[in-house]
Formats: sequence, C-alpha cells, structure tokens
Amino acid sequence: MAEKRKSERSRTFFGAVIAFNQRKSTMNCNVRNFSPAGARVAFANTAAVPDQFDLTIGHKARSFRARMVWRGADEAGVAFLSEYEQDNRPVPSAFARRLRESEAEKAALRRRIAQLTESNCA
Repeated sequence: MAEKRKSERSRTFFGAVIAFNQRKSTMNCNVRNFSPAGARVAFANTAAVPDQFDLTIGHKARSFRARMVWRGADEAGVAFLSEYEQDNRPVPSAFARRLRESEAEKAALRRRIAQLTESNCA
C-alpha cells in the first residue's frame, strides 16, 4: 500500500480528549501515532465523533483542530487543519468590504476620541 501522508508519523501512546459540539461534548481517546500534520487516534466509538473536532493532547500541551480522514470501528486517522482550513466556507466579498470599512470607521473614531481627550485635558 502506498504511503499517502505528507510527513512521517511517530508511534506514541498519548492520552487525549476530543471535543465537539462547541466543546460541550468530550470523549477521551489515545493518540497511537503523531506527526505535525495528523494522527491516528483510538477511542470507543468513531461513529459518535463528527467530521471536524478539537483534539487536545495533554502530553504536548496543545490543541489541534482536526478533520477525520478515515474511520475504523475503534480508531480513526485525522489531519490537523491550518487556521485557514478550519472554516472552509468562503467569506463573501461584501462581508470582507464591510469589515474593512468598519475597521476604518473604528480607527477614525479612536483618533477623534484621542483629539477630544487631549483638548479636555489642556
């Protein structure tokens, strides 16, 4: 079978926690192998876990946003998402433009507040 991973994984046995449903639902698991790009995790029921979730590895003192790549009965392969992949919905250009306008308004208001506080202090 050809290796499809981008980086080699190290064999591990780390305790971890999977969190989903806005971190209201959690499940303990074990990380069986790990790389900067992903991991193989073992837990009781893969069907109960959504396609994307947070994986917190206590030994590494880090949390990762993860995407399910494959599922078995009691283990799964996950890929860690970069901050750009975490929400893969495109931002409409109208929202992006409005955000830029709001940031400019905010900067102008801060300058005006600074002017007013300087003139009141003098």
